[in-house]
Amino acid sequence: MATRLLAVGSLLGLIVLGLAWELVLAPIRPGAFVLAFKVLPLCFPLVGLLKNRMYTYRWVSLLVWLYFTEGVVRAYSDKPPSNYLAMVEVALCLVLFVACALHVRLRLKNAKAAALTTAVAPL
Repeated sequence: MATRLLAVGSLLGLIVLGLAWELVLAPIRPGAFVLAFKVLPLCFPLVGLLKNRMYTYRWVSLLVWLYFTEGVVRAYSDKPPSNYLAMVEVALCLVLFVACALHVRLRLKNAKAAALTTAVAPL
């Protein structure tokens, strides 16, 4: 399913962006690697997305709004290049949310159709 690939790809993109942003590209101040730990909560759902667990898709679609909010705030309050990285974070968050929402919706629709097919099929 394309939504699964999009969700996993955007989640990996958020993890890589968060690490690169806080460690190399535009740290708040030199040696302040503590903000790199903000990507740790994104690492936990990676296993669930790879195993195609419906519950993980549902709660990731809620978790991603924290990163979206951080991106919006930093896009308007930081200076370049950090504000550009924040805009990329916002875009990745939107892609991840839409991919998760569509994935859940399509899986529920397919499950309902499969249930109807087995209920109608003669024994």
